[in-house]
Amino acid sequence: MNYFHLPLEEWTNSFVNNWLIPVLGGFFNHISHALSTFINAVTNALVSIPPEIIAIVLILLAWRAAGKGMALFTLIGCLYLGSVNLWDGAMQTIAVVIVSTLLSILIGVPVGILSATNRVIDKIVRPILDFMQTLPSFVYLIPAILLFGLGGVPAVISTFVFATPPAVRMTSLGIKQVPGDVVEASRAFGSTKKQLLFKVQLPMAVPTIMAGINQTIMLALSMAVIASMIGAPGLGSTVLSGISTVNVGLGLTGGLGIVVLAIVLDRITQGFGQKV
Repeated sequence: MNYFHLPLEEWTNSFVNNWLIPVLGGFFNHISHALSTFINAVTNALVSIPPEIIAIVLILLAWRAAGKGMALFTLIGCLYLGSVNLWDGAMQTIAVVIVSTLLSILIGVPVGILSATNRVIDKIVRPILDFMQTLPSFVYLIPAILLFGLGGVPAVISTFVFATPPAVRMTSLGIKQVPGDVVEASRAFGSTKKQLLFKVQLPMAVPTIMAGINQTIMLALSMAVIASMIGAPGLGSTVLSGISTVNVGLGLTGGLGIVVLAIVLDRITQGFGQKV
């Protein structure tokens, strides 16, 4: 059925080539430079720290958050990353995850608060989140490459877009789930909207917000292989190299490294989230 032709492709290309890049290209260059500086600083810091120190910190965090069994798994995982020469790649992946997760939290949590406290904003934000979550992750790479080129910056941007929705949704859900009688009691004692939010709703919503942050970290890590297609450093590039050269062993080695990071980060954040 082809009754009429909608020139969406032509409109989009015309908008990008004739307005977006010429008008806002400098703005995106500034963002790219700032993010690149931040990513390089985090990466250099993680790579320059002796692996033994980072391993000890991770083991202690795992012990505190999830117990001795998880601490043992973290020890084995760190030994594995070192034994197959993937430690630097793991630190590069963690750097991308840290930067993208920080961006997701800094933007996602405030938007979630606004969404929970304002119905108009909630109606606007909800379809945007649906769009972000249902759009195939590969589609994020196209505007990221177009506006930021190749490397760690477009990887962080695409990962940020992919991983932010859980932070927004869980923050909004946590605030909305605060019992109504608690809210009414707080208002009865004369709490202002600001006091109600920061002294009652947010503290009670922290476990749910932490669950959202946990999901954000997992989604950010799941983008490691996809983001490597646009130049993201780390374990994803190892897996991509194994795929492109049909090297099963290399792909398995890098894939197991991502699994180790995913399990360790998941258990640590999940454990601390449950203890808050």
